[in-house]
Amino acid sequence: MFPAGVPFSKRTFDLIFASGGLILISPILLIISILVWIKIGDPIFFKQKRPGYKEKPFWIYKFRTMSEKRDKHGNLLPDKNRITSFGKFLRTFSLDELPEMLNIIRGEMSFVGPRPLLMEYLDRYSETQRKRHEALPGITGWAQINGRNILTWEDKFRFDIWYIDNWSFWLDIKILVITFWKVIKREGISQPGHATSEKFTGNNTGN
Repeated sequence: MFPAGVPFSKRTFDLIFASGGLILISPILLIISILVWIKIGDPIFFKQKRPGYKEKPFWIYKFRTMSEKRDKHGNLLPDKNRITSFGKFLRTFSLDELPEMLNIIRGEMSFVGPRPLLMEYLDRYSETQRKRHEALPGITGWAQINGRNILTWEDKFRFDIWYIDNWSFWLDIKILVITFWKVIKREGISQPGHATSEKFTGNNTGN
């Protein structure tokens, strides 16, 4: 069972490697920032409020991957019509997620945990699915190495809950190693017809 609160070993690992990682990859972050500014424009970073540990909202930071293209009425076009070729490259290799290490340092995220989803989903979860917020959200997770965006929402949540019920420090290490391999193989990046995956609209059961 996932311990009450954030395990000390998990938080220590996150803080050490996120802080060191940001220093080591700072030249890469600078290059990506410049390329995003040239190819996509301002703002460089995508910022959005997400529910975190115990459903507490926080601002997540990513490199921007989409344009601001709108229809004739001023409404943003669907994600699949706004993602740029450079944005697809960033997503393919998960480079758009690198700024989330700042969220890790701030204690809002972990390297491993259920992915932080949209605030609007909170009212759509079953009681069992809501349990996914008993852990810090992560850059990667058990669902990500078992199918990522090609999974159904029910399967994603099932993997999230399994992770929380079976958490260990070594499980986190295993997930990180497999994640690296999955990124190299570029598996599960998006569902057909979607920039990432379709929206979660709710449950048909009360489980």
